[in-house]
Amino acid sequence: MNLEPALAWWLAPMSGAATHELPTWAVWHARLMVLAWAVLLPLGVLAARYFKVTPKQDWPRAVDNRAWWNAHRGLQYAGVVVMLIGAALAWGNGVSGSAAATAHAWLGWLLVGLGAFQIVGAWLRGSKGGPTEPEPSGDHYDMTPHRRYFERLHKGGGWLALGLAVVTLGLGLVVADAPRWMPLVLGTWWLALATLAMRWQRAGRCIDTYQAIWGPSLVHPGNQVRPTGWGIRRHPDGRERSLS
Repeated sequence: MNLEPALAWWLAPMSGAATHELPTWAVWHARLMVLAWAVLLPLGVLAARYFKVTPKQDWPRAVDNRAWWNAHRGLQYAGVVVMLIGAALAWGNGVSGSAAATAHAWLGWLLVGLGAFQIVGAWLRGSKGGPTEPEPSGDHYDMTPHRRYFERLHKGGGWLALGLAVVTLGLGLVVADAPRWMPLVLGTWWLALATLAMRWQRAGRCIDTYQAIWGPSLVHPGNQVRPTGWGIRRHPDGRERSLS
């Protein structure tokens, strides 16, 4: 069986053009943005949403497993640094002319802004507090309005950024007239991430951050406050009674 025609078809540009050539800056811009927005940042989101409690952790007796926090912080910082390098490569080198190129550029810079906003917002999230801290009172432990606003903006901004990233990367493939195998691989990767997310969601792995850190007892003030976001699991000892 001769596989050369099929291989040649997959290696050919999406438009069917005979050649595919890009300037070096564009090649590395694309690689870095895919690494940032399709790999590092989505994995950081999954770590924060589904690994606040690990499968072998004896939760809620064992709380405050910081593996998710270290993974989330490391992946997000790495993703934003890679993103900024990729954006710097595109500065002043944008491809003009087509509607897809214009949309890709505008959405790309919007993503850069959202990525920076997420990092700055995290720095301004407020104090932690809690029974094990030198100062028990804190924005997170007390779930002050400051903390609630942060969570709404941080989670909302994160989901918005991921959605825009899918569109922006897709437009980038069109603008670059990428080989046909690239959208297949990228689409398969996104589908794999979405499948894992749905599986972990159905398994109840999306644990309330507050309970993951301090447990479900209603003695903790944050367990009297409705969690921010959708599909969040709470232990029955802290079920939503008298929620504000």
